[in-house]
Amino acid sequence: MAVYTSADHVSLLSLRNPFQFLFSENASSKQEAFENSRNRHLLILLLLKSSLVAIVVLGLSLSLFWAVSLTPANTSPVIRGYRQLQEQLVSDLWDIGELSLGATQYKDTEFCSLEFENFVPCFNVTENLEMGLTEGKEFDRRCGPMSKQNCLVLAPPKYKIPHRWPTGRDVIWIDNVKITAQEVLSSGSLTKRMMMLDDDQISFSFASSMVNDNIEDYSHQIAEMIGLRNESYLVQAGVRAVLDIGCGYGSLGAHLFTKQVLTMCIANYESSGSQVEIALERGLPEIVGSFASKQFSFPSLSFDMVHSAWDGVEWDKKDGIYLIEVDRVLRPGGYFVWTSPFANTPASVRDKENLKKWDFVHNFAKDLCWDLLSQQDKTVVWKKPSKKNCYASRKHGSGPLICKEGRDVESPYYHPLEACIGGTRSRRWIPIEERARWPSRATLSSKELAVHGVLSDDFMEDDINWKSAVRDYWSLLSPLIFSDHPKRPGDEDPIPPKYMVRNVLDKNAHFGGFNSALLDARKSVWVMNVVPTSGVNHLPLILDRGFVGVLHDWCEAFPSYPRTYDMVHADGLLSLQTVKQSRCSMLDLFYEIDRLLRPEGWVILRDTTSLIESARAIASRLKWEARVVEIESNNDEKLLVCQKPMIRSQAISL
Repeated sequence: MAVYTSADHVSLLSLRNPFQFLFSENASSKQEAFENSRNRHLLILLLLKSSLVAIVVLGLSLSLFWAVSLTPANTSPVIRGYRQLQEQLVSDLWDIGELSLGATQYKDTEFCSLEFENFVPCFNVTENLEMGLTEGKEFDRRCGPMSKQNCLVLAPPKYKIPHRWPTGRDVIWIDNVKITAQEVLSSGSLTKRMMMLDDDQISFSFASSMVNDNIEDYSHQIAEMIGLRNESYLVQAGVRAVLDIGCGYGSLGAHLFTKQVLTMCIANYESSGSQVEIALERGLPEIVGSFASKQFSFPSLSFDMVHSAWDGVEWDKKDGIYLIEVDRVLRPGGYFVWTSPFANTPASVRDKENLKKWDFVHNFAKDLCWDLLSQQDKTVVWKKPSKKNCYASRKHGSGPLICKEGRDVESPYYHPLEACIGGTRSRRWIPIEERARWPSRATLSSKELAVHGVLSDDFMEDDINWKSAVRDYWSLLSPLIFSDHPKRPGDEDPIPPKYMVRNVLDKNAHFGGFNSALLDARKSVWVMNVVPTSGVNHLPLILDRGFVGVLHDWCEAFPSYPRTYDMVHADGLLSLQTVKQSRCSMLDLFYEIDRLLRPEGWVILRDTTSLIESARAIASRLKWEARVVEIESNNDEKLLVCQKPMIRSQAISL
């Protein structure tokens, strides 16, 4: 790989921006000259775009005529080539518009006010309450026109770089998250009380002798209730991916991770003492979300286990629709683990209201065809059936009805909750007992790939390419590539620390190959695999590989707190956005990356040369250190490798 210097890049931009001379000395001399120059620029740009549109339309028409008339009907590569040409021409037209606007397109970046330090756009509880939303709907996600943040979110004044994994799993800096010492000391639930305050740090303990019941005992209890010797056997029993609803501060997921079980937490937005923010600070998979009125942004049949402990969800309300949503995302043969004060214990059933709630959940679970496996104290475990026999009666009005055919159960991007059982008609109905065990599940069989409409050869080629790419990527994660001073002859590039990256966000995950390659290279990371709603939905395939991920529209804010990822990666996202959408600009995408990225975190973008050059200019405006890197095997694409600097709010106020 070769690296452009700053001078190289400036010359490249100058060559690709024929209107740059309009904004030189004349602009700084007189305001009138500047306006005239600007008007000429816009007029020329309009004429240029109009000419290009005409050329594109004519060229596409001729190419289509040629492809249809001269090519046999069974020759699909030509048709694919035509489509690629069409997309490339549209993308190039967009690129020319972006680059030709040059410096006038983007205002100088501003820093957000302190109130945005821990704010998550689209989750404005105060505004929702003022609108009269209650009964959990105040936590719902609502993205309006004002949800975008066109500013850079600053780190708190005392922010420190998190401890590296695995130390960071057990110890975090209290100043990195919005929680007070009093909130730490008053935490009382099972998964929250495993914390100790030590000066400026919060320590988490799995097996503290200071409490009667700890996470290790609790997870051991769950395994026994399923019929296993201990939690180490969960993977062998087919449990790889767990959805933890209202997960406290992630202690269960932290413990299960040591057993190769991947736990995705989902919890409401909280302005302080946030479960999600703290768990992400610990390096654990988390996401902000509420299912008071909307479905989870996961396809049906996505998790091997759903866990809920002391989460405040009123499972007996709305005719059991929350339990139906659990059933939708639960794989056949999977488990629902519920720890609640309303469970059927001698103490709880003395209260008539508690007994009423228990009776509803117990009876509704039967209507969902779940089998009650075991109950110990306040913890109950149900098992979803592996066979579809029980659901036959649901067609005749006994219990919740089966969803009608034709419903989209694979792309539930914040769809309203549905009061019908979904997923029973899915080709992905494979019991967890019959699936390959982790880690072999990461490489799906030809039969499973066929379910997803993916060819084995394409899947294997993607896997090989990503393994090669990860080796190259990792060598680039060094400040050396940002130095304009050449290294001395004979010096080797320093090897980046093994644990420098833990939380990874892949903004265009494709088949999940980047995730797989990182694990194959024995990087101790987890990846939030995001499938853009504007592209092909491969999220079911990613989840079936044993990874975690969500659907997302990148013209909206991602449901996570600021400073929660060590690395943001995107392959082809810029091209996808420019071809498929016009609701947001490239600058909007970069503001969102900056919000999610931790100080000193890394960004790796791979895309067409023209888009990477445009992205490089925006990265500079966001004050990132950035370099464009050539890809030896591909002249049409380049890498943009960036590192975000440490900027605290105190430094700006001074």
